[in-house]
Amino acid sequence: MAYDPKTGKGLGRFYDADHRAFKFREWKGLKDTLYDYGRWMYLYCFMAAQLGPYAPQMVKGMLRYRWLVPYLTAANMVDRHTIGQRGKELQYSHKQFFSVLHHSVIKVKEIMQRDANLNGNSKKAEALRNNTVMFDEMTPSLIMMGFPTLDWIDIAMMSVGMPSEVDQNSCVYYIDAIEHFGLAPDVCPEPATECGVAVTDDYPRVGKCYVTSSMPCDGAVQQTALMSRYLKDVDIFQITPPQRINEPEVQDYAVKNLKKAIKFIEDEMGVKWDWDAFWKNAEMYNQMAECMIEKWDVNATDYPQVCGAALALQREFEFMGAACMDKYMLKTDLEVTKMMHKGYEHDSKLGVNKPKYRCIVWACPAHYYTNFANWADLCWGVRCVNDMEAMLSYLPITIGDKEQALKDLARCYERMMMRSHTNGGYVNLLDELWKMCDRFNVNIVIMYDHVSCRNVGGLHGLFEDEARKRGIHLIWVPHDVMDPRTVSRREMRDAFNKYMINVFREEPLDPTLLDYEDNLSW
Repeated sequence: MAYDPKTGKGLGRFYDADHRAFKFREWKGLKDTLYDYGRWMYLYCFMAAQLGPYAPQMVKGMLRYRWLVPYLTAANMVDRHTIGQRGKELQYSHKQFFSVLHHSVIKVKEIMQRDANLNGNSKKAEALRNNTVMFDEMTPSLIMMGFPTLDWIDIAMMSVGMPSEVDQNSCVYYIDAIEHFGLAPDVCPEPATECGVAVTDDYPRVGKCYVTSSMPCDGAVQQTALMSRYLKDVDIFQITPPQRINEPEVQDYAVKNLKKAIKFIEDEMGVKWDWDAFWKNAEMYNQMAECMIEKWDVNATDYPQVCGAALALQREFEFMGAACMDKYMLKTDLEVTKMMHKGYEHDSKLGVNKPKYRCIVWACPAHYYTNFANWADLCWGVRCVNDMEAMLSYLPITIGDKEQALKDLARCYERMMMRSHTNGGYVNLLDELWKMCDRFNVNIVIMYDHVSCRNVGGLHGLFEDEARKRGIHLIWVPHDVMDPRTVSRREMRDAFNKYMINVFREEPLDPTLLDYEDNLSW
């Protein structure tokens, strides 16, 4: 525990209302401090090595795109998620987060190489654009498994998704921009931000065509309509997975839609789908899914290992951003899985590191407070053993059977981020929660209450009734996904504090984390 009751010093002292970064680095003991600082240096050395050759484009890009600047603060994002951690937990987090940032830095480099806004009349950049497919943030790039000669870039993930989790204020400008065009302020900030990036002309032009989806909600459908007008000079295809994803009758439609998407890319890019490449990439996907299941199995025991955002964010970006085709992410999965089993054997043998409380995180989280679960563990001893955002498609893709493989691939799109629980009826959102509570042996649910979302809000009463029947503590934590001005980090913590104090009658493990100001911080 980082709190010293004799001196009253705790982790809250690292935050200051006048500082964006921590006031100073945490001393974790000689070994862990050296490891922590070494990983900090390694990240920035990697960024310098990858992006240094494109320094002119990076300078132009930071002057051109507001969303690019937050990438410089990536190490602070890691610091927020590793504060208070020691030993193997510290290593789990660093490895998991570095795999996310490794992929993101590579994609930023690819944007610098081919963006028409930064490279003028460069023939080389034009050739790269003509070999690249652009994707939307809520559209996994899994379909590119069968196109090994093509590149792809998720332009919304790189300009909206990732920056919003690195810097809590990165989306504010874009939200204000679209609201000045007349958008109501109670719209979900995620599609609002994507529209704001469009109306300010801040998307990089890096591809020949654009693939999007119907996403899980009406707000995103309208965002797709606006993007279609914004990207009027490129052809667009919309993958539209069925809404009733549990019903077998709709699966034939899902496969037909996927085949049309494949045909679209073939016609636009002048290449053919490659089954041999698909089988190879599908095997990589299956390996990553198996690693995820192993993490779940260990976390269902009394001695969970890879917890909180280190579990959820890595799987989210691995699936949604990298399409399970990033070899470095697979390498990290295998390394962490091996470390995790060793850590479990150590803890279970000695009976140590058993969490005080176990919880599951449910519903759409706040992008601007991804380390909330880490804070709950440090302040109250409530450890998040799984997260809805980690529960993406994990069933294997059949190798060798083409028709079944396409059905499996279509299922991946049906079970992507958000859609897997907010589509297909309340059984996927409401009933699934209680199954997960049983599987992971938890009686606390951190229920994220996204104030601009109508999907989960409509089930508020049912969640309360069912939780009460089962004796499960449902702690509602309000947020506004990408707009910290509506509900601040401090207000999110306050909602959780009140429940722990008034219902559990608990005392915090670290009183300095109860209340502090971090509205200015990244």
